[in-house]
Amino acid sequence: MSGPVPQVTALGDIYTEHSLLEQGARWNKLLEKFQSIYGGPAQFVSRSPGRVNIIGEHIDYSLYSVLPMGITPDVIIAVSTNLESSKEGTYKLKLANVDEERFPTRELDIAYGEVNIDATQHEWTNYFKAGLRGALQLLERKYGAGFKPKSMQVLLDGTVPAGGGLSSSAAFVSAGALSVMIANGEKDVDKKDLTEVAIVSERAVGVNSGGMDQSASVFSERGSALFVSFAPTLSARPVFFPKTNPELIFVVAQSFVTSNKQVTGPIHYNLRVVECSMAAAALNAKLCQGTELPKDSGPLGVSLHGFHTNYLKDSKKSMPEQLTELIVLTKSTLAQEEGYTLEEVASAAGTSVDDIKARFMSSFPVRGERFMLQQRALHVFTEALRVLDFLTLLEDKSRHSASEDTTDYNKKLGDLMNATQDSCRDLYECSCPEIDEICTIAREAGAYGSRLTGAGWGGCSVHLVPADKADAVKKALVEKYYSKRKLSEADMEAAIVVSRPMNGSAVLKLEEGKFP
Repeated sequence: MSGPVPQVTALGDIYTEHSLLEQGARWNKLLEKFQSIYGGPAQFVSRSPGRVNIIGEHIDYSLYSVLPMGITPDVIIAVSTNLESSKEGTYKLKLANVDEERFPTRELDIAYGEVNIDATQHEWTNYFKAGLRGALQLLERKYGAGFKPKSMQVLLDGTVPAGGGLSSSAAFVSAGALSVMIANGEKDVDKKDLTEVAIVSERAVGVNSGGMDQSASVFSERGSALFVSFAPTLSARPVFFPKTNPELIFVVAQSFVTSNKQVTGPIHYNLRVVECSMAAAALNAKLCQGTELPKDSGPLGVSLHGFHTNYLKDSKKSMPEQLTELIVLTKSTLAQEEGYTLEEVASAAGTSVDDIKARFMSSFPVRGERFMLQQRALHVFTEALRVLDFLTLLEDKSRHSASEDTTDYNKKLGDLMNATQDSCRDLYECSCPEIDEICTIAREAGAYGSRLTGAGWGGCSVHLVPADKADAVKKALVEKYYSKRKLSEADMEAAIVVSRPMNGSAVLKLEEGKFP
């Protein structure tokens, strides 16, 4: 899971041929605007993409593996260090955005050793400063306390829709941290170092992440998904998509239904984290009597994966066989389909109500009268199994063909995504009518598989589509979904993204502000 971030000399090293014309015009506009704003050329551009999670929804915080991929929408940052600070003991940052009306230019003099971020303020430059802080902490550990950062002129352009479930914040922070390291003389930036910096840095702007978003943004490779694992430690490896006929692409569609986590978290996202942790405690108490549920890196210090490891630590079965066994056991062990009261959760876990509250309900706000332990655990175990089934299909070379018709194979991949949507709707209850409608429209127009992606309760959907049906799927979504909503021109432009699996972070070095 290591190696240097690629340093490239051409856009063809970053993007597919399908997007080169559009991206070339965009990058030229960025470099021309940089010259216009700062009166001199940029020295390099750092780039990190957004991501979409193909399969593996709401299981990363239970420490099961997921399959995201990098996408075409990204954050690109043009940089020059040809300026000096005007104040002794400080370095200067000039931060500009191509969309200057929405994101006004800022000029900052920052004292050595200080990067103050007010996460309560919705300020676009906080994301750059978050990457700056993390990168400088890494450089100070490497070079000592006497390290002095260089001043930077920065111009940013981002095409990852903010708040759309495609990890715009991870792309911004990753690209920002990368730009700081290159500006301060790093010849090779290790991918794992950059990922870990980005994970920690995002917390400065109030984003707590398990690492999937940043791993996908940094490590993704063109034509591949990224198999990200969280136990025993964070790791990632590319899994290349096969040649198929028809070719497969992904359509990402926004619902424009937003779920404010601060408002709805206690009954949605936070509650699911708690229910999964409670299910782990109950299963461990009933099936691993006399043993403690192992502590791990789950949000509440325990996870369903921890129970899994404890219960099947001596098993010789394959991972799919183990998950199949856990699915059967969950149905019989957590048998109350109507859910559990707090008192019943405590009884199932072999402890007191006060202990359950202290362990699972004191870290963040949660509201619930009945806790749906069976349904949440079943979603996690079945989804973890679907990820492995999807992975097996991708790696089964006997099924790959660019000449023979692979429709049946394509449908098998799509069926797994459809099953994920069914589980998110019925077992995890994190879908919404609008996402369900979008998925139905896309499937009827030719998508093999359609499902929500991201936190859910609105947000984004992802669709596996034959390339020759992409226009039909887009047209159907516009006519049957988006036309019924009063959307701005900007929203309509961001509503649908068509992407193939894309490369992760990269640096493009320039000559006199132009491509070599």
